[in-house]
Amino acid sequence: MSDWIKVCNTNEISDNQIFPFDHEGNKIMLVKKDGSIFALDRICTHAEADLSTGILSESGITCPLHLSVFNLENGTPQNPPAEKSLKTYNLKIEENEIYLEAL
Repeated sequence: MSDWIKVCNTNEISDNQIFPFDHEGNKIMLVKKDGSIFALDRICTHAEADLSTGILSESGITCPLHLSVFNLENGTPQNPPAEKSLKTYNLKIEENEIYLEAL
């Protein structure tokens, strides 16, 4: 059975917004895009830029440093220079609270 960690309330993240947070030394972000919420590592796998300062688009989230785009659903890079996927996390929403599956 998994443990779940409360991240925030659903009203704390708007559509097309990035919500960065840290948990036990891990830099993670929630991204709300078109009504769906995703949880991913927020440090680019190419050059360690903070993706929470990146740009959201239809394709995903664009790294502010070298413009690699990462898919929000599975963390895969869509273009170079990044080649390694971001880690993604399971989420659940209960009574307007967003929970992340324990790491």
